[in-house]
Amino acid sequence: MLRCIFLSAFALLLLTACGGNDLDPVVNQNIYKLQQSKECTFCLLIGADLTDADLREATLTGTDLSEANLSGARLYRANLTDANLTGTNLTEANLSGANLTEANLYGADLTDADLRGATLTGADLTGAILQTVTLSYADLTGANLTDADLTGAKLVETILTRANLTRANLTRADLEGQYERSNLTDANLTDANLTDANLTKANLYGANLTGADLTGAILTDVYGARYP
Repeated sequence: MLRCIFLSAFALLLLTACGGNDLDPVVNQNIYKLQQSKECTFCLLIGADLTDADLREATLTGTDLSEANLSGARLYRANLTDANLTGTNLTEANLSGANLTEANLYGADLTDADLRGATLTGADLTGAILQTVTLSYADLTGANLTDADLTGAKLVETILTRANLTRANLTRADLEGQYERSNLTDANLTDANLTDANLTKANLYGANLTGADLTGAILTDVYGARYP
């Protein structure tokens, strides 16, 4: 994560020194490199247009893709460990099996994206748009989803152990996963499906469970919950 911050700061220095648009050749050069080799570690790809790009199994470790357009991109099993995806457009992208460990997805748009089996341990998804996203079988252990919008999302067999879902919108979401010790303070779980979900020691203080289905859910030592 620190490497991503360093890259972003370095990019801003380049923009200041070069008058802004002079960074484009650097980004374009890195886009070409990525397209040719599917590898661009710790690269600057800020604001890059990679719409519908074929980046299957690409290596993008530590790369700065903030504000980039990756809508419809194929990132199956791509390595995005520690990547900066702040404000990135990932709508309808295929990220199944991708490695997003410690990635920064603050404010990213992942509407309708496919993240089945993806690894997002320790990832920052604060304020991210995850409407109708597929996160089944994904690992979000310790991820930060504060204020994230997961309306209608599918999280079957998803691991969210110790995840922070404070104020997250999980309306009509399919949440048949593992939420041990997760923080769901003030989360909106209206009409959510929590059938057989494991909520052991989860914090549900102030959460809205109106219409939620908790059939077979494990609620051992859950605290703060108020059932309608």
